Amino acid sequence: MKRESTHRYPRTARLNELVHQIVAEELERLDDPRLDLVTVMSVEVDPDLRHATVVFDTPEGDQRDEEVLAALHDHRVRLQRAVGRQARIKRTPTLTFRPDVVERGAARVEDVLRHLHDEPNA
Repeated sequence: MKRESTHRYPRTARLNELVHQIVAEELERLDDPRLDLVTVMSVEVDPDLRHATVVFDTPEGDQRDEEVLAALHDHRVRLQRAVGRQARIKRTPTLTFRPDVVERGAARVEDVLRHLHDEPNA
């Protein structure tokens, strides 16, 4: 007989959410104008806890990606320290950052579909 887990979802999913919350809160505390209006969309922690990818987005989309990536890289150590301190895990994952291309792609598709409805039938 298979023993059921006492948790509703796996450890990595819980850790993804915890790291997401910690990084998002820490970004709000940073006084860096390059990180204004940056939203943490998700976090994907590797099962071995060595790496975590932070997925972000901004209202301006890919126009600010380089600037935001540079700022996140500059603050990476502070963000990792916050994760290690607050998550109380054995190994603090190395944070990497990438823009949310899925959200942007969905927005483009939605925009195209909206414009198709606006065009009059010939």
